[in-house]
Amino acid sequence: MIKVLIADNHPIVRLGIKQVLEASSDIEVIADVSTTSELFETLEKISPDVVMLEMDIPEMNGIAALRKLKQEFPNVKSLMYSGQSEDVYALSTIRAGAFGYLSKTADLDYIISAVRKVSEGNMFITNELAQRLAFDEGTQKPRRFFRKLSSREVEVLKLLASGKRNKEVAEGLNLNEKTVSTYKARLMKKLNVDNLVDLLQQAKALELY
Repeated sequence: MIKVLIADNHPIVRLGIKQVLEASSDIEVIADVSTTSELFETLEKISPDVVMLEMDIPEMNGIAALRKLKQEFPNVKSLMYSGQSEDVYALSTIRAGAFGYLSKTADLDYIISAVRKVSEGNMFITNELAQRLAFDEGTQKPRRFFRKLSSREVEVLKLLASGKRNKEVAEGLNLNEKTVSTYKARLMKKLNVDNLVDLLQQAKALELY
């Protein structure tokens, strides 16, 4: 059973999302809250698999709430949603640690598939957004979701993902350890994370290795 917490300051929206989700036999809404202070108080008591977080929830902006959530409750996965179009917020929320972004204008079916995908630790964006992000509007050439990784960065990432330490990565690629540290720092910057666990989790979700 996928346990969900809904954070939105509109009671009718919370009720609507709850009804959509609970029509699925594998999803249970275990709590709903209307402010960020309520959200963090509730998370001290219960452990949902997924938090559906409205971007404009009162008290703290959605990105700040997302960062705090990621820092204090790293096992909880966040699915952001908003009345704003995906173009406005999707990339910034995913870079801040969300596992997905959903516009309130999206089809109802998307809510269930998004929650399922995010609960498994995979990234969720709609097909329309994926297609828009797949091409650079200026050149119409395919591009990666994040700034493209170099082949050497991918090699370093793969070795780190296999559990190797910096020293072993250096030996495997015939580099010095300091150079490996530089690659690691660069990877963290590109994937907008600040520790190795998040780096590997983000890279896996984005299928970068």
